[in-house]
Amino acid sequence: MKKKDLKIVFFGTPEFAVESLDALVKNGFNVAAVVTMPDKIAGRGHHIIQSDVKKYALEKDLNILQPEKLKNPEFVEALRKIDADLFIVIAFRMLPEVVWAMPRLGTFNLHGSLLPKYRGAAPINRAIMNGETETGITTFFLKHEIDTGDIIEQRKIEILQSDNVGTVYDRLMKIGAECVIHTVESIIDGTLTTKPQPEGEFIPAPKIFKEDCRIDWGKTPKEIFNHIRGLSPYPAAWSVMEDFSGKTMDVKIFDSRPSDTFVSEIPGEVKLIDKKLFVAANHGSVIIESLQPAGKKRMEASAFLLGYKPKRFI
Repeated sequence: MKKKDLKIVFFGTPEFAVESLDALVKNGFNVAAVVTMPDKIAGRGHHIIQSDVKKYALEKDLNILQPEKLKNPEFVEALRKIDADLFIVIAFRMLPEVVWAMPRLGTFNLHGSLLPKYRGAAPINRAIMNGETETGITTFFLKHEIDTGDIIEQRKIEILQSDNVGTVYDRLMKIGAECVIHTVESIIDGTLTTKPQPEGEFIPAPKIFKEDCRIDWGKTPKEIFNHIRGLSPYPAAWSVMEDFSGKTMDVKIFDSRPSDTFVSEIPGEVKLIDKKLFVAANHGSVIIESLQPAGKKRMEASAFLLGYKPKRFI
C-alpha cells in the first residue's frame, strides 16, 4: 500500500495535535478529513475562536468536520461516506465506539505519557507535579476503557529540574509527531506490532481545575516546586497573598526554587532575604522568582516587591 492509498481521518484540537497533523501532510499522507471542536464565541466583541487544528486545516485546504455531538447521526454518516482506512486521535474528546470502531485498520491515539502511567486528560502536568524524572509518549489502539488499549510504540524523555510543563510539552509534541509517522508507516508496510498494557496499578491524570492549581504551603519545598512547574506557564499555580494592611489578592506563580534557608512554623509566611522573596513551607521554604498579581502582567519577583508588601501567602 502507498501513502496516498491509505485514507486517514485526523481528530484533534490544540497545538499539540497540529505538530502531528503537519507531519502527516508534509510526509504525503492522505488526510481525507480533519475533525475538531466547534468554534467558540468569546469576549464582549463576540469574537469567533477556532481551534489550532482548524486554523491549520484551513491553511492546507483540508476537509473539516466540527460536530457538537460525536454520536450525531449526520456526523457518523459523514464519516462513513469518507470511507477512511485509519483514524488518528490526538488531544481530542473521548470517542464513542460507533466512531472509533469504524475504520478497517482501527483508531490509534497519541498520548502524552508512558502508559499505563498517567491515564487521563492531563498526563504531562501530572507527571511533573508528581516529581517524575522521566515521561514520554505512547501510540495505542483505542478500546472501550479510556487509555487502556494495546500499545504500539513508546518513546521516553528525561524531565530536567529546569523543565516546566511548557518545555516538556514542546519536546513531547515533536517526538510525538515522529512517533505518529512511524506508527502509520508500520501500518502501511505491515511491520506493526502491539502489546497489551501491563496489568496492575496505574496513576490517574484527571483534568485540572482551578482549585487543583492552588498551592498548599504546608507541603515540602520540593513538592511545591514541582506543583508550580507542573502548571507553568498554563494554567498556572496560584495562591492568595495578604499584605501588611490586611488586603488580599490572587497571585499566579510561574517560577520558583526550593530552599532550606528560611524555616518557619507558619506555612506561607513571607520573608525577604537579600531582596529575594522567600515563602515558608514544611521544613524549608520556596523562593518565588516570577509571578502575576491579579489584573497585572507577569513580572519578576524583584519588580513585584517594588509595588507590593506581602506578609503571607494563604
